[in-house]
Amino acid sequence: MKLYQTLESQLKKEPNYVSDNDEVKKWVVLNKAQNFDEELIGLLLDDSELKEKFFTNIKDVLIFNQNLFIQFLEQKNYLNDSYTQFKNKVGLSVDGKYLKQRNEVALVWPFKDCILEGGQSREEDKRDEIFFNETLAQDEITQLLDPKVLTNAKKFDKDGEKDFDQFNRNENGTITDNLIIKGNNLLALHSLKKEFAGKVKLIYIDPPYNTGGMGDTFTYNNNFKRSTWLTFMYNRLEAAKSLLSKDGVLIVAIDENEQPHLGVLLKDLFQDYEVHCITIVHNPRGVQGTNFSYTHEYAFFVFPAKQKLIQNRKIEEKDIDWRGLRDNGGESLRTDAKNCFYPIIVDKSTLEIIDFGSIVPENISINKRVIENENQLFIYPVDNEGIERKWRYARQSIDEVKNLLRCNKVKDTYDVKIGKDFGQYRTVWIDSRYDSNEYGKKMINSLVPNNPFSYPKSLWNVYDCIYAVVGKDKEAIILDYHAGSGTTAHAVLELNKRDGGNRKFILCEQMDYIETVTTKRIQKVIEQNHSDSFTYLELKKYNQTFIEKIEEAENSESLLQIWEEMKTKSFLNYNVDLKKQEEHFEDFKALNLNEQKQHLCELLNKNQLYVNLSSLNDENFECTPEEKQLTKEFYQLKN
Repeated sequence: MKLYQTLESQLKKEPNYVSDNDEVKKWVVLNKAQNFDEELIGLLLDDSELKEKFFTNIKDVLIFNQNLFIQFLEQKNYLNDSYTQFKNKVGLSVDGKYLKQRNEVALVWPFKDCILEGGQSREEDKRDEIFFNETLAQDEITQLLDPKVLTNAKKFDKDGEKDFDQFNRNENGTITDNLIIKGNNLLALHSLKKEFAGKVKLIYIDPPYNTGGMGDTFTYNNNFKRSTWLTFMYNRLEAAKSLLSKDGVLIVAIDENEQPHLGVLLKDLFQDYEVHCITIVHNPRGVQGTNFSYTHEYAFFVFPAKQKLIQNRKIEEKDIDWRGLRDNGGESLRTDAKNCFYPIIVDKSTLEIIDFGSIVPENISINKRVIENENQLFIYPVDNEGIERKWRYARQSIDEVKNLLRCNKVKDTYDVKIGKDFGQYRTVWIDSRYDSNEYGKKMINSLVPNNPFSYPKSLWNVYDCIYAVVGKDKEAIILDYHAGSGTTAHAVLELNKRDGGNRKFILCEQMDYIETVTTKRIQKVIEQNHSDSFTYLELKKYNQTFIEKIEEAENSESLLQIWEEMKTKSFLNYNVDLKKQEEHFEDFKALNLNEQKQHLCELLNKNQLYVNLSSLNDENFECTPEEKQLTKEFYQLKN
């Protein structure tokens, strides 16, 4: 207690540190201490007790122990001024020091090997990722993300598979084919940059939910730890952002496991954008949890701030709220708004509203609702008692809502009603069509029987998300780099079928089911629609082939065979010493199967998982003439 009194007495010697109530201004002292203020330090040195407490003697030089002094002020309440008494009672700290007082705190994103996305081919295997935590140097990452050579191009239309001939392009030179690309989605995104940067209107993704269980729409590993999952998401979102047009929109589906953390990530990465989280009821039966039965998931809508980019939702005919166009009640008479009294012209046989007449002059009285003229009806806002009232819209504005009007005949009476078939989207979406079982799993099974997807999205869930952004943009490009079963492409084709649009989709997926499910599904939809087509492409593999062999190996003997092949055909890391590897052969055999797999993966040069565009003419990569022609045409290379 004596030290407190000594410090307070010494501080009061400086008038700037004291309030009108003779209390020490603690916040002033703290600020001075944080800035190593000479005046404050001199004041403390003048008292032997304070000098001994807050200074350290190193080789006859006194060093001010700033941390100790600030900690002393923060943790003791002997200076009870009203401003600081409760200021720092609660907060994040490191080593007893509040983050607000530290200048070395930073949010960083390490380039872990979730860039490479290793994994398991079947969710039920429940095995760990085999090389997720390998760290890559920045120069290696730069090479890794170079555009890739393309291979195995095929064309699909309503008549089935065909040989690829060439890409279709618009007047600006942009590819107008629907594309399905097999390969690591991060590397595919970077390969798309040259052709599609700034041209994609909508990115819709349904990424792994990080549930640690089966509740995912994908069949590859869904057991990321959170930090790895966030880095996995960040790396891809950062690359995808460059593909968005100036008015481009990102939609990310997610469930409750990562929804809060994804929201923070999106707000950090898209700082000049609005981020809205929508709730979608997709499983009305619910998924039983310990305390709650979950019936919903989420969709983040991310778009440039202060712009109207989400169009109005379409209301089904059965849900339209119709009401009379003729006004009633207070201030509904003709004399209350003279420009609201005019005839609505209706075709007598079809009851179609075809035009609007002129405003009736004040000196002309109309005492009946309907006047017939050959094949037309002239309907006035006259009620059942013959009282002249008014329409809800003035003559100068009625044309704008013509498509919202309809004429009804009830018994011998005609009337005009108005009903909006659109409305603003709400933050909670409830519709029986969003049922993931009825309109997801069962729908896919009807197109591709015995597919491995347990929880695919409802077609109409994705359709409505897409419609909200590009419903009026019939030339939009829509990208989905977590393609899964292909629901996004299916929804784009359905929207085009309904309104005659020419929207294009780009899908990216690295799992083999892109050939057995995704492509088959979209091909089947195109056959049923009797229109449209898509081009299938692959990133040309090199070391990725060995990665997949390692993943699929079931025992050590198989891995040893793969190792022998790697020594002669793969690109190993520059620091791999084959002689030392052979010398430690017995140590390798002593590892368990997963450790052996991880070790072999670490020996591979990750820059050569796929063939870089820069290696197109390198004989070591054996690119065929067809691959060279395809790749040059895609990237529009002359040589």
